[in-house]
Amino acid sequence: MSTGEPWWRQKRWHIGLMLLLVTAVGSVDRQAMSIAAASIKADFHLTNTQYGAIASAFFAAYGVGQLLAGMVVDRLGTRRALSLAVVWWSVAAILHAFARGFWGFFSARALLGLMEGANYPAAIKAIAEWFPRAERSMATGLVTAGTGLGLILAPPLVGVLIVHSGWQMAFVVPGVAGFAWVWWWHRGYHLPEDHPTITAEERSLALRDRVPAGGTATVPGGAWRTWARYLRHRETWGLVLARFAGDGAFYFFSIWLPLYMQSERGFSILNVAWLVAIPFVFADVGSLTGGWLGQRLIRRGWSVDRSRKTMIWAGALGVLVAWPVSIVADWWLALLLASLAIASIQVKSASLFPLAADIFPARDVATVWGMSGAAGAGGAALFQWGFGWMIDAYGYNPVFVIVSLMGLVQAALISVLIPRVAPVEAPGTGPV
Repeated sequence: MSTGEPWWRQKRWHIGLMLLLVTAVGSVDRQAMSIAAASIKADFHLTNTQYGAIASAFFAAYGVGQLLAGMVVDRLGTRRALSLAVVWWSVAAILHAFARGFWGFFSARALLGLMEGANYPAAIKAIAEWFPRAERSMATGLVTAGTGLGLILAPPLVGVLIVHSGWQMAFVVPGVAGFAWVWWWHRGYHLPEDHPTITAEERSLALRDRVPAGGTATVPGGAWRTWARYLRHRETWGLVLARFAGDGAFYFFSIWLPLYMQSERGFSILNVAWLVAIPFVFADVGSLTGGWLGQRLIRRGWSVDRSRKTMIWAGALGVLVAWPVSIVADWWLALLLASLAIASIQVKSASLFPLAADIFPARDVATVWGMSGAAGAGGAALFQWGFGWMIDAYGYNPVFVIVSLMGLVQAALISVLIPRVAPVEAPGTGPV
């Protein structure tokens, strides 16, 4: 599956790079709070329960943002919608520097979450628009690697900014980076059928595996009719329930691991800033390895269904290494186990996230992905709040046990509710 050009000259991989970098910027924006948590908690006398509530505000709003952004992206188009979203989430990131107390941070996190909700629906829609089926897990691996890249960059960057300039600059600098990305994206993104410099071979490759769209692009009756239409499919319920049950595991590590290493393992903020980057190096290795393996399996003749589910189950089983993180004696072993668990989560995600593009037409991918992403963020919000309460009451051990099992629940829901990964028929509209 080649256009004859080296991969670094092919336009779809340029698109993948842009999506990787914007995801990295958004990841730094959200991770700044985790690295600055000890300083902010001390300045404003916040408890773990309050910190968990602030984290939950992000995820609750992130869920609403994905639910609404999916339809907005499908209507405005990927280029315009993602430009607007990044502008506003950059503003929201900078507003953290002006927060004062629990409600200030709660509100800033909620606004950031609402705006960042467009990132993944837009990215997965762009993948559906640009990438053939065999390459979607690799392209998705690039996007999820952006999350890991941001989590790698955030600890040292934010740690240095906090020590030398105060925690406020930890939110201002990443916010400014978002505005720079918007300029690049707005100039560089076009649909393959409209791209001014794409070759005919690459245009044909990009278009040939799109799920065909049937019916009309807009369902009469507004948002509720649109969501109800897709909720008639068991595949949609599979995506929604799986994301609700499992997405909180990755967010637990990104939100709580820096604080855990400081409060339970005795590290300073600068030591944590460097050490906590290590698990997210593993996360990117997991993203790219999972994406490459999924692509490789399909190119070797495996069906999309078999490839996706094999990689999802492999990743879910790998997350079990998180179980003993809080009870091992050596800090380096705890960090290694957490790193392997995060890598396994990303192996799983590289094949889980493209499912919406495999099942639904590119026209509607952002809407469906937004529905499942909203469920994932809603579950993450509930879990983070609950994790904060559980840590205050019982410590970290039961939380790591729960996190280690979430991937298995997610994989089981996908297997049961999506018995075959294949394009579906939309009720009353013909093929979609």
